[in-house]
Amino acid sequence: MRALLSRLERFRSVDRVGDPARAAAEAVLPNHGVRDALHGRWLGHPLHPAVVQFPLGAWLSATVLDLLPGTRREATTLLVAGTAAALPAAVTGTADFTTLSREQRRVAVVHALANTAALGLIASSIVARLRGRHATGRWLSLAGVGVAGGSAMLGGHLSFSQDAGANHSAAALPLVPEGWHDLGPAAAYPPGALEARMLGETPVLVHREDDRFSVLIGRCAHRSGPLVDGTQVEIDGDACVQCPWHGSVYRLRDGRAMRGPASSDQTILRTRIRNDRLEAARP
Repeated sequence: MRALLSRLERFRSVDRVGDPARAAAEAVLPNHGVRDALHGRWLGHPLHPAVVQFPLGAWLSATVLDLLPGTRREATTLLVAGTAAALPAAVTGTADFTTLSREQRRVAVVHALANTAALGLIASSIVARLRGRHATGRWLSLAGVGVAGGSAMLGGHLSFSQDAGANHSAAALPLVPEGWHDLGPAAAYPPGALEARMLGETPVLVHREDDRFSVLIGRCAHRSGPLVDGTQVEIDGDACVQCPWHGSVYRLRDGRAMRGPASSDQTILRTRIRNDRLEAARP
């Protein structure tokens, strides 16, 4: 299975589908506010993995009911409910698809095709059941659940092995050495300054607002982009930094994600002034 997934990531022929599909998805979802909502920025983590639980759970529960006598109506109801819930799951997945790298999109295309096949099998099962062909309906839904399970495995590969949707700034946090670390004289940071520093092997951003200091991990939460090379912008009167890779924007005083595609907040460190010198430590 590892070898198969590795070959899929390098299978360039899929790009003939993935690249146009990404362009089409971006055209359908042009509004950044809509995209941010679908990415799950309001939730603090990707929305798609949470939304897909309902259709998968409903379909699997219907399969369990098919093994019990006198539960035809209940099983059909669960299949219908799961199929209806598949629409928002597909929409959130489409939004996330626009942010994936080419290697990730190759897996995502197969994931989407498998989900479409599963949905077709489940829909065919519902039609068969409504026409009184319950045995056929049971076999169709069982096949649909099997395909959906394989597709869910691909989704897990995207999330964990390929880091799609992971908070990369949190992943960089363990590289910051334990304890408090000196970042130089506090007076060396003029108000409004945004300076790049290193804590061990981890880049950090230092921002001063009046007498308040913020120190953020310098790798973007979205895709580990070089946030230390980002542009300082202002949103709703708050000083923010915009990642140069995909445009995610974070509020400097607390790391809050103000604009996607990032759904997670930027990791921020503790700060203190000691002997007129700025120090930072892990949260």
